[in-house]
Amino acid sequence: MGEHRMGRFRVWTPLLFSLILIIGMTLGFNLRDTLRNKRDIQAVIERNDRLEEMIDLINAKYVDSVNSNNLYSDAITGILSKLDPHTVYIPADQLESVNEDLEGGFFGIGVEFSIIRDTIQVTSVIENGPAEHAGVGIGDQLIKVNDSVVAGKQISSDKIMKLLKGKQHTKVFVTLRQPIAGTSRQIPIERDIVPVFSVEAGIMLDTATGFIKINRFSATTYEEFSKALKKLKAQGMKQLILDLRDNPGGYLDDATMIADELLDDNKLIVYTKGRHTQRMEYKADRHGMFEKGKLAVLVDESSASASEILAGAIQDWDRGVIIGRRTFGKGLVQEQYELEDGAALRLTIARYYTPSGRSIQRSFAKGKQAYEDDFTQRFENGELTGRDSFAQADTTHYYTSKHRLVYGGGGINPDIYVPYDTARLSAAFLNMIYSEELKDVLWDYFIRHRDSLKFSSVKDYDRKFAGEAALIDSYLASLKEGNRTAAQKMLKDTGHYQYFRLQIRAQLARLLFRDNGYYYINSQKDNVVLQALDVLNNGSYSRVVGG
Repeated sequence: MGEHRMGRFRVWTPLLFSLILIIGMTLGFNLRDTLRNKRDIQAVIERNDRLEEMIDLINAKYVDSVNSNNLYSDAITGILSKLDPHTVYIPADQLESVNEDLEGGFFGIGVEFSIIRDTIQVTSVIENGPAEHAGVGIGDQLIKVNDSVVAGKQISSDKIMKLLKGKQHTKVFVTLRQPIAGTSRQIPIERDIVPVFSVEAGIMLDTATGFIKINRFSATTYEEFSKALKKLKAQGMKQLILDLRDNPGGYLDDATMIADELLDDNKLIVYTKGRHTQRMEYKADRHGMFEKGKLAVLVDESSASASEILAGAIQDWDRGVIIGRRTFGKGLVQEQYELEDGAALRLTIARYYTPSGRSIQRSFAKGKQAYEDDFTQRFENGELTGRDSFAQADTTHYYTSKHRLVYGGGGINPDIYVPYDTARLSAAFLNMIYSEELKDVLWDYFIRHRDSLKFSSVKDYDRKFAGEAALIDSYLASLKEGNRTAAQKMLKDTGHYQYFRLQIRAQLARLLFRDNGYYYINSQKDNVVLQALDVLNNGSYSRVVGG
C-alpha cells in the first residue's frame, strides 16, 4: 500500500514541481512589473520635484518677479512642442469656453447681439428661450446687466457674455431700451440652457435640391442634421448639397452617424489605430434617411478632422461628388484628459484612416510653424487660386470602391476643383462687405423699416425686395471722404457692384430669416455651390462617381 502511494507520488512529482515553477515565475514577473511601475511613479515624482524645485528657486532667488503659473504653462508648452501640432494643453480658465462649442450649449438668456456704435443691439432671440419668455424682442438695446452699465462705452462681446452667462435657474436683471419709443424697462430673466447650433442652414435651393450647412461637429450635430434632413425631404428634396467648408471638425461620433444616414450595406466609414490603441472600426449599421439620391459635399482648406472623415467616406464609397479645394489634412485622434488643477490635456492617441486605407494627416515633420504656414504655402504655389497641384505633392495611390484613383497623406482632394476667387474676395473688397459702416447702415434700415419688411419667406423676399440702391447710397454717405472715394472706385467695376449688392441682400436676409436667409441669397453667387448645382443637374455626376 505504501509502495503504491509512493509510486503515485513519483508520477506526480515532476508535474508538481513544474506547477510550482510556473507560479514562481508568474509571481516574479508580476513583482518585476509592480516594482517597475513603482520606479516609474517614483521617476515621475522625482521629475516633478525637480520642476517644483526649479520654480521655487526662481521665485526665491531670481532678480525680477515672475508668475509661477506662467512658468508652469511655458514648461508644458515646451514638452508638447516635441509632439504633434494637435496635442494641446487647455488651461483651467479656458476649458469651459473650449468645451461649450462641442457640447452644443451653455446656460444663459438666449439672445444674439451686435455692438453697434457702442450700444448692444439684440439681433435675434432664441425661440422658446429664457429671453423670449421674459419679453425681450429684436431691436431692444441692452443698457445694464444687473448693476453693470454696458452702454455708451467701449465694451467687448466676451465681457457681455460673461455677464449674461451663469448657473442654470439663476436670475439676471437686464435693463432694456426700445429705440423707437425711447422707453426703458428692467426685467428679470432666469438663465437656462441656450443651444449653440452647429447646423447653420437647412434650405431648399430649388424644387429638388436641399442645402445643409454644418459649421462644426458638436454633441447635438447629428440631431440637428436629422431634423433638417427630414424637413427637406418633406419639402420634396431629391438631391443634397452638404456644405462642410470652414468646418474644423469636432466629435467623431456625430460625423459617423451622419455618414450612416448617407451610406448603406454595413459600409466602413472610418477606422482608427495607434501604438497603444487597437484598431477600432465605425460602420454604417442602420437604414439611413438618404442612402439614395445625388449628393455633393463641399470642402475647402479649412475643412478638417471629422469633416474630412465624412468627406473621405463619401468619396471612397463613390456615394457622392466632393467639390471645392483640398481639405486641411488633420487625421489625428485626440482624447481629452482632465487634470487635477481643472485644466485639461488633449492628447493624440491614434490616427484616422478612410475606408480605402488613406491617412488624411499631412506631414508635420518640418515643425509646427511650417505646419501652421500651410495655407500661405498653398496660396503662394497657386493651389488655392487656379492650379490643383495636390497630385504632384503626394504620389501615394489608393482606390475607391469603383476603382477611382485617390490620394492619401494630405487631406481629401476634391473630385471637382473650384479655385479661390481672389478677384471678388480681395482684402479691400472684403473690408467693405464686413465693415462696421455697412453693418450700422443695415441695422438702422432694419429698425426703421421693420413694419414694411414683411415677407412670407426668403424666396418672397428675394422676389420683392428692391432697396439695395438706397442702402448703397447710405453706406457711401457714412464713409469718410477718402474711404468713400476708394469705395466708389471699387464699385465702378460691374462684378464688384453686383456682388456687393448681393451681400447687402444676404446680410439683410439674415436679420429677417436668420442663417437660412443668408445662405439662400448668398448661394446665388457662390461659385462652389453653383458648381455643385451644375454637376447635380447634368450628366457629369454619374461620370465622376463611376455610375
